[in-house]
Amino acid sequence: MAEVQKDTIGSREDTLRFLDMVGLFSSQAMISLGKLANPMTGKAEKNLPAARLFIDTLEMLEHKTQGNLTPDEGKVLQATLTDLRLMYVEESKQPKKTEDPGQKTEDREPGDQAAKSEPPPSASSEKPQPDESKIRFRKTYE
Repeated sequence: MAEVQKDTIGSREDTLRFLDMVGLFSSQAMISLGKLANPMTGKAEKNLPAARLFIDTLEMLEHKTQGNLTPDEGKVLQATLTDLRLMYVEESKQPKKTEDPGQKTEDREPGDQAAKSEPPPSASSEKPQPDESKIRFRKTYE
């Protein structure tokens, strides 16, 4: 049976550290879910596997500390996990965003990869290139 933590002089500092750690993993999960801007890039970026890692780490922490948390610590951890799980499910159901923000994924026909990879037409006097979808291999000599 797990031993229950009693309030001691150092436990206040431990509680603050524990809440800081929960907040740290929560922030990282929210950045990975695209809910917060990445501080390095300033942009909201979605990385679901990373978000799942942070959520799983908090779940492991919940299991390993069961019976050793104060009621307030337990409530914060449980509320954080609930919020993150809901956000993860919400984000995982959304379709992936396309390269062209003006064209939705549903509007694009299957196999329409040439539209994304074609360079913009140039006004120079280059000879016309054959249809990219028919080229299987290209070899160049320098």
